[in-house]
Amino acid sequence: MSIAKQNQDTDMMASAQESDRLDPLKDYRPRFTLPEGVIYLDGNSLGVLPAGLSDRMSDVIERQWGERLVRGWNDAGWIDLPSQVAGKIAALVGAGANCVTVGDSTSINVFKVLSAALSLRPDRRVILSDRNNFPTDLYVADGLTRLLGQGYELKLATADTMEEAVDETVVAVLLTEVDYRTGERYDMEAMTRHIHGRGALAIWDLCHSAGAFPVHLDAAGADFAIGCGYKYLNGGPGAPAFLYVAERHLNDVAPALSGWMGHDAPFAFTTDYRPADGIGRMKVGTPPILSLSALNIALDAFEGVDMALVRQKSQELCDRFIAEVEHRCPELELVTPRVREQRGSQVSFRHPEGYAIMQALIANGVIGDFRAPDILRFGMTPLYLRHTDIVAAAEILERVLRQKLWDREEYRTRAKVT
Repeated sequence: MSIAKQNQDTDMMASAQESDRLDPLKDYRPRFTLPEGVIYLDGNSLGVLPAGLSDRMSDVIERQWGERLVRGWNDAGWIDLPSQVAGKIAALVGAGANCVTVGDSTSINVFKVLSAALSLRPDRRVILSDRNNFPTDLYVADGLTRLLGQGYELKLATADTMEEAVDETVVAVLLTEVDYRTGERYDMEAMTRHIHGRGALAIWDLCHSAGAFPVHLDAAGADFAIGCGYKYLNGGPGAPAFLYVAERHLNDVAPALSGWMGHDAPFAFTTDYRPADGIGRMKVGTPPILSLSALNIALDAFEGVDMALVRQKSQELCDRFIAEVEHRCPELELVTPRVREQRGSQVSFRHPEGYAIMQALIANGVIGDFRAPDILRFGMTPLYLRHTDIVAAAEILERVLRQKLWDREEYRTRAKVT
């Protein structure tokens, strides 16, 4: 290594150390449990364990369930837990608490909001989405059109052709605010305004938005939204998802999944279905109390957090990582937008051996993830990541590439989960 490069590397680390010293969010890192010797850049796939969650879950399991048994529904307030969690999430996505409910998976919630949207525009038959949308959104939309028949269909466009694709046949546009592969971000407010101008409804997937940066559903005029609880919200693997319905639609939507918890009086046990008022009608089955309790506890980590500062640090981390990797690893191709306003809270690079490189990187203490066909993806989670983590991660990535540590059969063999 040349003296000039050594000096440049030293300056980069010194700059990162100074940024950590001045970081207004540095006191939030202890709210999370981070394993020693690991730099975690995959919070956009699965968030880390919040500090204290294990102990508090022991109370839920041993006392609320173990001792109170079925009485926990009333004594421990289980029946109201979905509303409690919804209120915390609503504050993070710019929505009224009466417009959000929590439960079921993201996929189920996509079905729920899509079918609800179709009930509001019965004269239209086309669901429009991004060709690069997360596959489950497309699968659910396609399945719904096949279930309904009657001329319903799913059409796909790309980000650069999306506006012109919204025509008088489109009932709803289903978009993920942040592209899960590249990190490219839609302008939610502008796109929603355009969709409404064509008489269609806007449905936003916030799986890579909620908890990562400020979201303003009400202000943007969104009609519906869905999102998961296990990425930036740190609710644990398979944590319950959430959905949003704009207040103006609450008493007009007709849920296709009319489960007992969405009934006007679930414990009256009548044979006829009467939808509950407001967001309650979007509930379906019994709330998953253990996973919902974990998400509820995890959301406490956001108490007192200024999401504007989260966004600012997120972009600083992204900028730093891009600069570090391009300085050290010129063979990697950046696929994430350089312009801050055009990206979410992740950085992605492309390489033909992306999978093997990521496995070698993980083996050396830096956890990111891989997305087919060739993308190395790195999530920036400002509440627990430090600027020095970013520099250290880039240094390890450089070593993996320079020494070809990835060029081993064990790193090329695809695991079930990539």
